[in-house]
Amino acid sequence: MSNTAQVESFVSATLSTLGSIDHVFNCAGVNPTSIPLESTTDTYWDKLVNTNLKGVFVVTRTCLPHLAAGSSIVNVSSISGIRGSAMQSVYCTTKFGLIGMSKSLALELGPRGIRVNTVAPGYIDTPTNAGIVKGGEAVERMRMGNALERLGTPDEVADVVAFLMGEGARYVNGSVVEIDGGLRG
Repeated sequence: MSNTAQVESFVSATLSTLGSIDHVFNCAGVNPTSIPLESTTDTYWDKLVNTNLKGVFVVTRTCLPHLAAGSSIVNVSSISGIRGSAMQSVYCTTKFGLIGMSKSLALELGPRGIRVNTVAPGYIDTPTNAGIVKGGEAVERMRMGNALERLGTPDEVADVVAFLMGEGARYVNGSVVEIDGGLRG
């Protein structure tokens, strides 16, 4: 995602195969690891910033010349882009930054008829979710950490993304949609 030449090659191949790009979904990211700031390495910082921020920048910049009025961009942030988490300052920095980038792009691209929105998922049941990997009590804390008392599913996030890309959201621009089951605390 953060390698410009590879992204340009992918976008070129996509255009050759499909003929156009109507929507961009920036979903790649690195999940957080709980690390005190004084123990955070430059390597960890670079990995998160290069994927969670630079990757979105490179993909969006590369796709932008091919987007027409009516196109949309949806970026995946996180509930950690809205509220901080102890020992996850680098991850939160990238996710807060992504929301700022998205809101700025919504203002920049809106006059061209290109909408930019962000989804901020909460506890989603995916194999890479750190709490799922830990299992047991961690999963139970996540489950009970929202008003619906369950984990969200990738399909529930995808439904919101599809809505944001669709005609039903044609006046939605610069929004951040929290998909968290009503996060507690």
